[in-house]
Formats: sequence, structure tokens, C-alpha cells
Amino acid sequence: MKLDKIDIKILSQLQKNGRVTNVELADLVNLSPSPCLMRVKKLQAEGFITGYSAQIDVSKLGQTLTIFTEVTLKHHQQNDFARFLTAIQKVDSVIECHLVSGGYDYLVKFVTGGISEYQTIMERMIELDIGIDKYFSFVVLKSPIVKSHLPLDIIFDR
Repeated sequence: MKLDKIDIKILSQLQKNGRVTNVELADLVNLSPSPCLMRVKKLQAEGFITGYSAQIDVSKLGQTLTIFTEVTLKHHQQNDFARFLTAIQKVDSVIECHLVSGGYDYLVKFVTGGISEYQTIMERMIELDIGIDKYFSFVVLKSPIVKSHLPLDIIFDR
């Protein structure tokens, strides 16, 4: 499926407000409600929209700690990457995991209840022998910019 400008407008509006009604959405993208709903359903069926969720203000949850961790694996065979990913997917505190280029293999984002909880997780991962050679941790002190939406207009303007 190739996206047109209206599809991009629909996606942009839905990522800003997933609770918008179909009538409101149709008005925002200059469509009548029925074709708008058909487009939304098609975007869902094609996998462009993978779900809807609430955005939670982590600062309201009490003491939490966000940590970015650079992880380097000992070996770089396909099964080494698979073993690491299988284990890291089971860690509830892992919010994101990215395979990256550069001086390390993965950039992993954790949200925990504190530094001791994070250290326990890392010690457990080392004990599991999932192929970690070394890791470096970066504790987030403040997050002045956090966006939950993609810059679709810029991505599709090319």
C-alpha cells in the first residue's frame, strides 16, 4: 500500500490524539466520516497503525530511573544476536532495544525503580551468559524533550 497525503494526515492526527472520534478526524483531514473510517481501517489492516495506548507521565509514578545502556556482545554470529534478544525481551524494565552501528552493538533503554534494581537486572543478565562482553550505563538526569510522534510530514516530504 502506498500512502497518499490524506493517509499521512490521518496518521499524523492519530498519533497526536488516538482518542479522536472518526467525525473529528474526518473534519481534520477534510474527508467525510465514511471514507475516513475506511482509510483508518485500511491503515490498520496494512499494519501502519499497530495499536493505541495511553501516554503516561513517568514523573507522576514516584521514584523511577531511566537508563540508556550501550551493550557490546562477545561474539557477532547470528545466534549470538538471537540469544541476546531472546533474553532481553523477557526483561520488563527494557522499554527499547536498538541494534546500532558504531562502537557497540545495542542501545537499550531501561526504566526501573532505582539504581539498585537496574544493577540487579544487569548482574542477572551477566550471570545468564547471554553473550554480553561489556556495557556502559548512562543515567538520565532530565528529559527536556520527549516526543511520542514521528515527524511524518518531514519523512514523506522527500
